[in-house]
Amino acid sequence: MQFEPKEKEYNQYVETITPVSNSARNCLWAFLIGGLICTIGQVLFNLFEYAGLDKDDSSSYVSIVLVLISVVLTGLNVYKKIAKYGGAGTLVPITGFANGVCAPIIEFQTEGEVFGKGVKCFTIAGPVIMYGIFTSWVLGLIYWICKLAGWV
Repeated sequence: MQFEPKEKEYNQYVETITPVSNSARNCLWAFLIGGLICTIGQVLFNLFEYAGLDKDDSSSYVSIVLVLISVVLTGLNVYKKIAKYGGAGTLVPITGFANGVCAPIIEFQTEGEVFGKGVKCFTIAGPVIMYGIFTSWVLGLIYWICKLAGWV
């Protein structure tokens, strides 16, 4: 007969093996790393504006450069180390989205182009992209109907 622990014993066991996290420290690191990413973005924005680009073009180039930096750091396996300490501070900005698309591609590249990289690249970002596109389509349809009805 197999031993089945009681609920109290099981909860005690789980508490002994669960790593203890320091929420205040995690929040501080997320704030610092996320703030550093945003500061880098602002510095890039200022540099692009100083180079003569307008605000819209500068914003676009900042996004492109931050995504590029994120993808390169993911490929070099550095972004994971930064995210270990930065937590949500590295996941929330656009760099986290780029990492979420790039990391599965790197992980599953041995499976081939289609069934490895092609299938796995959207495992994390796919739902975000799909629901974002669907929501924008629905809102556009509602706007179009409202415009036809003369409400807008």
